[in-house]
Amino acid sequence: MLTRTVPRVYERWWRPALGRLFKGLLGPGMKDEHRIARLLLGLGRGDGVLDVACGTGNFTRGFARTVGDEGLAVGIDVSETMLARAVADTTEAGLANAAFVRGDAQELPFRDRSFDAVCCFAAFHLFADPMRALDRMTSVLTPGGRLALFTTARNRSAPVRSAESILALRSGARLFEQRELVDALRARGYIEIRQRITGITQFVGGTLA
Repeated sequence: MLTRTVPRVYERWWRPALGRLFKGLLGPGMKDEHRIARLLLGLGRGDGVLDVACGTGNFTRGFARTVGDEGLAVGIDVSETMLARAVADTTEAGLANAAFVRGDAQELPFRDRSFDAVCCFAAFHLFADPMRALDRMTSVLTPGGRLALFTTARNRSAPVRSAESILALRSGARLFEQRELVDALRARGYIEIRQRITGITQFVGGTLA
């Protein structure tokens, strides 16, 4: 993710291919992911939304269009090369209400209660301390703010779990138990928690009480 090569192929090839591998053949495609994100986040005109680990900004730009000129979409990522591509593509798209910041998801450089919604798709399982990142994402949400995550979910079958463990070891990804994030959200004060499991992935989100 830190090279110059991956940002060139990320949106068209890299991200869709990895998503299909982990979501399964019958899992939702990229257009469906954007739709699910919008549903979980409940975005409206004038909202402020944070896209954590935004990569090349494909979701950030979609959020910017949804919240309109009265709103703001901010993408944050640790990769300078990803952000350079995000800025270039967003400028080309003519979106003036999208901004990008280089930073660590576990130490978000924003004031508490800064955003109406926070999204983190396809990266949460790669963080060194995902629960620390979850704490920071929660802290920057306003009361009634919405969170949306797309990450891993372990299978209940023992043979499949063994194969998942090998995959996780090779990829460096953490595999979350199916109720782990639901419980983590509830413990942090989220309500109206929704979860959809597909393949070895899950979409999960909630509203901060």
